[in-house]
Amino acid sequence: MLPAGLTVVILAGQFATLTSATAMFAGPLAVALAAAGLIVRPPWPVRCWRAPLAAAVGTFAAFAAPTVLSGRATFDGYIKLDDTATYFAMTDRVMEHARSLTGLAPSTYEATLATTVRLGYPTGSLMPVGIGHSLFSYDIAWLFQPYLAFLAAMLALTLYAILERLIFRPALRAGAAFVAAQPAILYGYSLWGGIKELAGAWLLALIAALAPRALLAGRTPRAGIPLAAAVATLVCVLSLPGGAWLIPLVIAGAVFLFLHPTRALLLRAGVFAGVAVLLAIPAIAAAVEWLPRVGAFGKETELGNLIHKLSPLQAFGVWPVDHAPYVGDFRVHPHNAAPVYVLIVLVIVAAIAGLWSAWTQQSWELLAYVATAAIGCAGFVAASSPWVGGKTLAMASPAFVAAALAACGAGLARQHFVPATIVAVAITGGVLLSNVLQYHGVWLAPRGQLHELETIGHRYAGDSPALMTNYEPYGARHFLRRLDAEGASELRRRFDYLTNGATLDKGQSADIDRFRLDGVLTYRTLVLRRGPAESRPPSVYRLVWSGRYYEVWQRPEQPSRGILVHMPLGNASQAAGVAPCSKIRELAATQGAVALATASRPQAIPLGYPPASGERTALVDLPQSGDYTAWMGGDWYGLTSISVDGKPVGSMREELDWPGNYTDLGRIRLSAGRHLVGIGYRTGGWHPGSGGTPYSFGPAALTLENAREPVKIVPLSAARSLCGKRLDWVEALSAI
Repeated sequence: MLPAGLTVVILAGQFATLTSATAMFAGPLAVALAAAGLIVRPPWPVRCWRAPLAAAVGTFAAFAAPTVLSGRATFDGYIKLDDTATYFAMTDRVMEHARSLTGLAPSTYEATLATTVRLGYPTGSLMPVGIGHSLFSYDIAWLFQPYLAFLAAMLALTLYAILERLIFRPALRAGAAFVAAQPAILYGYSLWGGIKELAGAWLLALIAALAPRALLAGRTPRAGIPLAAAVATLVCVLSLPGGAWLIPLVIAGAVFLFLHPTRALLLRAGVFAGVAVLLAIPAIAAAVEWLPRVGAFGKETELGNLIHKLSPLQAFGVWPVDHAPYVGDFRVHPHNAAPVYVLIVLVIVAAIAGLWSAWTQQSWELLAYVATAAIGCAGFVAASSPWVGGKTLAMASPAFVAAALAACGAGLARQHFVPATIVAVAITGGVLLSNVLQYHGVWLAPRGQLHELETIGHRYAGDSPALMTNYEPYGARHFLRRLDAEGASELRRRFDYLTNGATLDKGQSADIDRFRLDGVLTYRTLVLRRGPAESRPPSVYRLVWSGRYYEVWQRPEQPSRGILVHMPLGNASQAAGVAPCSKIRELAATQGAVALATASRPQAIPLGYPPASGERTALVDLPQSGDYTAWMGGDWYGLTSISVDGKPVGSMREELDWPGNYTDLGRIRLSAGRHLVGIGYRTGGWHPGSGGTPYSFGPAALTLENAREPVKIVPLSAARSLCGKRLDWVEALSAI
């Protein structure tokens, strides 16, 4: 009942978001339907809940473990796949304005929607998390991972129902559903934010569970309605081409009708077909735009974020990868493949035995499930790209693990205790070991960074347009959408040219001084990443907000002065540099110049790179006394720390980031002179992600705290006073 009820929530959201005028009613409609359901059919007796509840809660815990055990609200799959940022953007818009982009200013957010929502990209899987956001006003980013875990729990409940006729003991059936709901490849996709894979896996199981019940004799014409809702939900989640999964069931149903053409059955089939088409109207409407664009998904070269085409053997649930730097990464082959292949063969043999038991016990649900999964998966893998093929392997995989464990349950029922137990333990161990390794290699989104962007997005909504110079898709596509933000290395409408005439490639970040002045001044708001070598923006901008990771700078709509020339003096490792007299004279001689402006930045004191493990020390000479900030560059999984003269400055565990960015680890007051700096890094343990290998760890640095806001205005007559000084930049100013 719960998995079938979730289809009603999704369909309610799909119909509400058909038009921008009704999109806001998706949440209230879901609440009204829930209330009506409780009135029409109160909950069943609690005593029936124990075993299936254990399966659902256990599965939820397994999928939620990486986020929950990190101790912070976050989500999985950061950096590995930024599709989740696009899902956030789509949900934001669809729940408020359906597929309409009317009124959106040019921005990364608008460009993202123009290539997805406007083109009919399926949104069915996003409806429940969007409804949750609309009801509780809690950001989608922090609801996303709980929703994925909930989808996995719905899959476990459905598998519990499918195995009902084969595993008679509820506790054993719950255990089998718990294991079958988390095959390694599906668990791996969930750690990438695989919302469609989890939704698809749950719906394939649900359709197989409902189909035989809809055909049973003695049922009323309404018996096909839950199945129709599940079928319509599948095409709303995967789009109309996803309906190809249903071909085996459609053929089997047609044959059954041909052999048993009773009036009651034909009426039931007619009700099913009519309701299914009616409920699939949102998917049909979206397909008008989406179908012409699905051809690219059949290209053999379309790998997406895969390294190579996945092995079909991964559909059988076992795939432990334990070698660095790919710990838990299902995209590569296990280092010691022989035992893995033995386990996979065991799953295949047991699954065949499970299908035979299903046939003899007339457990049509499991037979329908495996047939749907196997035939559909084979067809998609053969006809589509490796990227799509990998997704289909993930969606199909629970069927084969469930069939294998069904054989174990049947063996126990026939009192073959020893072999059935050995096989069940081996399969369970292989699946859980694979997922424990993936838990240790998970990439968790950096909560601190993203929460700051969430704060900025709320506080400065409407102060647009805004520019981000570091690559952060979750900022430009989601958190800063109300600032009409653009990411310099993201999908965008304006081209933010560097001073050398080039543009940043996707994933790159750059200091604000590397961008052409005319392009920068287009933006009223700058959201800039802090770091030891980050420059102060041009003089017309003032600092309005500062956090641990980001600063917000804004210019007035009507500046009191103009900038004729902006001359940066720093480089990649230092924000400031020495101002040559020849360049100062050139600026002072600029036509129309009335004054010069300049700003200074403290020197970045390099500390070198952290060790792979343990602690490394370095001696540094500080030029003056003051408060110093300790910086760590890049990303890391374990616990990194910096100390000075034995006093801890700060530490942080697992902070993922893109190359070129730094994290503020803490501050300490130091005197001028020589100091011993210790840089530590500890890996291992049971923390999520503790087995990961950093992509670009380090370097570390110290900088003296300074006032970032003051700009010094220098009369042209005193321009020579700037010669030979360490400055961030010098500008030639004009009168307005």
